[in-house]
Amino acid sequence: MTRVAPRGADGELPAARPVVGLAVGRGTGPELADVFERVLGSLTSGLPLGVEVVRSPRLYHSYVSLRAEPDTARVRELTAQDAEHYERFCRELAGSGVPAVFRTAINAQSLYLVRQRLRAVKVDLFTEGPASLLLVRDQAQGFYTGENRHSPGEIVRTTTFSREVTGAVVGYALERARREWPDGGPDRIVLAYKFHLLDGVFDTWVAELAARLGVRIEVFQPDTVNRDLLAHGFPDRTLLVAGNEWADIMHVVLLDRFGSDRQENRCTENVFLGPGAGGLVEYQTVHGSADDLAGRDLVNPVATVRAAALVAERHCGAAGAVRAVETALGALAEREVGTPDLGGGHTTTSVVDALLDVLDVLGAVAAAETTALVGGS
Repeated sequence: MTRVAPRGADGELPAARPVVGLAVGRGTGPELADVFERVLGSLTSGLPLGVEVVRSPRLYHSYVSLRAEPDTARVRELTAQDAEHYERFCRELAGSGVPAVFRTAINAQSLYLVRQRLRAVKVDLFTEGPASLLLVRDQAQGFYTGENRHSPGEIVRTTTFSREVTGAVVGYALERARREWPDGGPDRIVLAYKFHLLDGVFDTWVAELAARLGVRIEVFQPDTVNRDLLAHGFPDRTLLVAGNEWADIMHVVLLDRFGSDRQENRCTENVFLGPGAGGLVEYQTVHGSADDLAGRDLVNPVATVRAAALVAERHCGAAGAVRAVETALGALAEREVGTPDLGGGHTTTSVVDALLDVLDVLGAVAAAETTALVGGS
């Protein structure tokens, strides 16, 4: 049954069968992968050719599963293997023209090795009434992307910043902001980095970049950004580009400040900028692998459902998918259908079943309204 209009933003049907990637980690990853496939299949069921999901053959480790390994050397080996495999999978997707991949949570150390190699940024748009903030997190450089060197009783972590990567991150952030606000772009551009630890080089790069791009860029220490946020907030159309050390910690604060949904219900997108994978968009849940819930059918599916809707609408031609899913989630909330972490008493499967039932009803209503408008019987 058609649940949303199977057309792209330009009103045209996709010329070929859409293809998306799927990467699965341990913990609750397999359960959420099934949720993603069910919801994506439902939202795209009206497409002439359907959707093909290409699943990575490797089940990637979570932090908890790695901690079960007997020694540090084995943890490092498996971390490297997961990173190399997932990097290769993403490059193969991009090389085949696949525009998007959904990934459940995997071990962060493996993940950030991939983000460094593929030059990733994470994108979040926060809104509160008429005000909006676009946060672009630099995942391609900094502490999160460092390499570890072990010796007895000591770990040395080495990190790298470069002019080229900084330029790529800021350039993409500005381009994305102009897409979000096409009638004028961002009103303010702020960078939050620990630039005072880099011998004055980083802020020199940014000044050169601002001159080349013809924009004003303000560079602040993260604590200054925090102080301004608490005292004044940010003006509308602020583009905030941030080192991941600060942005990861502040994500929950920004969600609270901008009145958005709780973190466990949100999904987010990562965009790869590096050669060989540029343009591939990775969608993920904000929450982690929740290994303690694995196999219990109790993991919150809302973020995964939202990711499926974004993939369906942005990359598969299922216009209206996001709106339909948000309407269905609202209906479930009114009926208090939710997993225990949301105060409900339902399983993951029953929540998804209920959601798909609502989507069926919405699809039937939309089809009836369309028939009436065109004078059909």
